[in-house]
Order: sequence, then C-alpha cells, then structure tokens
Amino acid sequence: MKKSNLLSLLLTLSVLPLLWSCSKSDGTSGGDEPAPVNVKCVRVNGGDLIQPDGSHLFVKGVNLAHWLNAEGYMFNFQKRSAHQIDEMFCQLVGPEYTAKFWQDFIDNFITIEDMKFIKSTGVNTVRLPLHYKLFTAESYMGSNDPDFGYEILDRVIDWCRQTGIYLIIDMHCAPGGNAGDNIDDSFGYPWLFTNEHDRKLVCDIWTGIADHCKGESIVLCYELLNEPISGHYSELYPELHPMMKRITQAIRKVDPNHIVMWGGANYNEIFEGVFDPNDGIFNPRSNEYDPNVMFACHRYNGDWIDPFVQWRDRIGRPMVMTEWGHGTTDQWQSDFAKKMQDNNIGYTSWPYKMTGPWESSYTMVVEPKNWDKIIEFEKAPRMNYEDIRIAREKVGQDVARKAMADYIENCRFRNCVQLPHYINSMGLK
Repeated sequence: MKKSNLLSLLLTLSVLPLLWSCSKSDGTSGGDEPAPVNVKCVRVNGGDLIQPDGSHLFVKGVNLAHWLNAEGYMFNFQKRSAHQIDEMFCQLVGPEYTAKFWQDFIDNFITIEDMKFIKSTGVNTVRLPLHYKLFTAESYMGSNDPDFGYEILDRVIDWCRQTGIYLIIDMHCAPGGNAGDNIDDSFGYPWLFTNEHDRKLVCDIWTGIADHCKGESIVLCYELLNEPISGHYSELYPELHPMMKRITQAIRKVDPNHIVMWGGANYNEIFEGVFDPNDGIFNPRSNEYDPNVMFACHRYNGDWIDPFVQWRDRIGRPMVMTEWGHGTTDQWQSDFAKKMQDNNIGYTSWPYKMTGPWESSYTMVVEPKNWDKIIEFEKAPRMNYEDIRIAREKVGQDVARKAMADYIENCRFRNCVQLPHYINSMGLK
C-alpha cells in the first residue's frame, strides 16, 4: 500500500469515532449495543449523585408543573385532568379558541425569564412533567404534531444550559394511564400495565426521548413513570418492576449514559415488596446490571421518610423526593427540607407556579376578572347538550374568552406575584 493511501486510511479511521460520538441519529451501532456518545453525565455512586467534575450533587429543585400537563386545582377548578379541562374549555368557547389558549399558555406560562428567576433562588434542578401525547399525533394542547414534544424539550434544555440548571425529564402521563387517577390524565385505571399496545408505546416514546437527549449533559435523568399504580389497584403492583425494567432496557439501546429513575407504587411511596433487590439490573455480576438506576419518592402532608431511607440504604442507590410541598406552614416545610438534607435525600418541590389566591408556590398567577364565571361553568352540570347550553349562556362566550386571554397575560413572569416566604421555606440557599 502506498504511503499516501495508508495515511488517508488512518485519518479516516481516526475520524469515525468522532462521528459516532457526535451522532444523534438512531443511536445504535448494530445489534442491541448503543453507539458511543461522547458526553459526561451525572452518575450514580452508591447512594450519591456525582457530577462530571467529580463533585457531589445534592438535588435542590422545583417542578415546572401544570405547564405541559394541566391540573384542575392549579386553575382553581375541581380535581380535573388535562383532557377534562380541555373538554370544558371547548364546551365554553369552542375548540379553535381553546387550541389558541393552549398554545399561548405553552408560550407564556414558563419562559427563560422564569428559569432565570428559578436559578436566582438557589435551585440547581428542575423537573419537567410531560404528557406522552406531546410525542404522538394525538391532539393535545392545540397540537397533533409528534415532533412538538421534542421542540419543547429543546426549548427547556436550552434554558437549562443558559442558567446552569439540571433537568429531570418526567413521564407524568403515560399511554393508558400510569396511576389511574386525575394526575395521569387517564380514564381512571392504569391500563398501561395490562395493555401491550400501551406498554410498547411508552417504550418507543422513551427510546425517542433518550435518543434525542443522549448527548445532553445538562439532562440529569429520565424519570420513567410518575406515581405509578395508585393503591386502588394494588393487584397490579407485581407489574411495576417488569415495566420499569422494560423501559430501562429500551432506553439503553440508544443511551448508555444517563441515569434512569424508578418511582415507587402508590404515588411513589412503596418500594419494599414491589421491586426485587436481587434482580439482575442491581447485580454487578449480571449481564443485565445497570449502575445508573436510582429511585424517586413523593411525600405530601407528612414528613415520614424512614421507608425511603431504608430502601435507599438497602439497594445502595440514590433516592430523590421529586415531589413535595403544599405544607401546612412555612416552618413545617423548612423543617422537612432540613430533614431531607440531613438524610441525603435531594428534592424538587411542587409546584413552581399556580393560580392565586393560593400562596403555595414560588410565583402566583393573579386570577383575572371573571375567572370566577369560568369556575362556575366548570362546576355546573354538563351531562347533556341542554346543560352545556344553559351553563354557557350564564357566562357568555365573549366574557369567557376575555378572561382566558387575561389569564395568559397574568401568567407571564413579569405579571406574576413572587412569594419569598414560600421560597425561603424550601431550604435552597
């Protein structure tokens, strides 16, 4: 072989690894092995999280709740899910205006200004609750574009890079329902755990998200399922470990680096007896071993964390309280934050922003004029078309549309009320 040809070959071979490491294509290199990705991520080390520079990370954060997964109480409605709220708005002002409202809501409820303010409070992590429909052609929040979810992710990742805040990506609403309650926007049962179509779909969506984010070091972890299987359906608890493992292994086909987070049964409260600590995924001698799996717990209206600490110590993996808040007093919240810090359980409080007059968030949206009329419509009987017509006429479409437009204006960061007493109770600085 000529010297020039040999040099050309060597240069080509030296460039190939760089091309692989920068790739954001299908993430595979043949078989089930993920392609190399040149990114340093936060990793698990026993019960700790370690940053790329080798320092310990104690998560102190907040949830970007309600933004991409509306909950009734944060609009001062009843305990409604996202699709119920959407249907109510459509009955009141029509589908076209409702779609416009949702798109304006997405563009204004959380922005870079909110993220900069969040950073100023001492937060180092935000949790982003997502709805699976953002990644499908199903109609959701005024869109049926399966790429819309990736556009949102890119937007938030860019904000996180600008502010130096880690991102937890949370599948809050999975296909079929992960909890069987209003929080997952389901029809009242966790069909995810009984329907193969939904199980496959959630794996496909997570594979797409992981492939899209595999090169992003600002992404802290993938939280696979929020508050899976409420206690009403405890007979399904045995299905949780296999589902978590299946999603994890699907992710590993494209992303070998990022942490995967498993939530406990019954609103992220039960781990013992639900997960098998002897499973190969936790066994270093197994070919299924995954050193970057950790756990997420939740606790409201109580500060009992002993079971979480015990499970963390038994399994030897970190535990993060990815939801807590709405405490009875600021002092209670401050004490609870201190207790989690003392026990090495990081946390992201719930939520960052919600509608007043509640003072149970970092910032508050002032309820606009005539919003009470929308609340009355939401509470009114709407079981048939006559009910809907009567309730709508009591409000008036023009009045409702103006109130909804005013809500968009009020939810912008510059118009929100900051609540320092609540922020100070989070134990951030």
